[in-house]
Amino acid sequence: MHVTIEEAQKAIEAARAKAVQLDTQMCIAVVDSGGNLKAFYRMDDAWVGSIDISQKKAKTSLFFGMPTGAIGQLSQPGGPLFGIEHSNDGLITFPGGIPIVDKDGVMSGAIGVSGSTVENDHAVAEAGASAIGATELPAHPWRT
Repeated sequence: MHVTIEEAQKAIEAARAKAVQLDTQMCIAVVDSGGNLKAFYRMDDAWVGSIDISQKKAKTSLFFGMPTGAIGQLSQPGGPLFGIEHSNDGLITFPGGIPIVDKDGVMSGAIGVSGSTVENDHAVAEAGASAIGATELPAHPWRT
């Protein structure tokens, strides 16, 4: 099942509220379970470069079913996923992308956020994903 437009808008609103609380401007992207853009919000004064990064963070998280920060840990030199960021027309392997998981444990999409520190990006993405579902998928050998 794909994330619905209502869910995507709810996730964006929760993420936007967290960004306001952190006093930062973000680009927020939600993709459906096929990796297609479902909803997007660019806050006033958010960096133009963050438009692409937020969307790629969402897609990266969806494609591999884990937060982008976890993929980043696995893709360091000598790691099992080293070089993965060059696949799929470019991935983003630092924090700010989180899967959206429904109540049945099925990944229905993902959210990606860019515009601040990676810590803030992750916190804002987590606020958005948590507003409409869980942020964790069932156990898998690659997920940390």
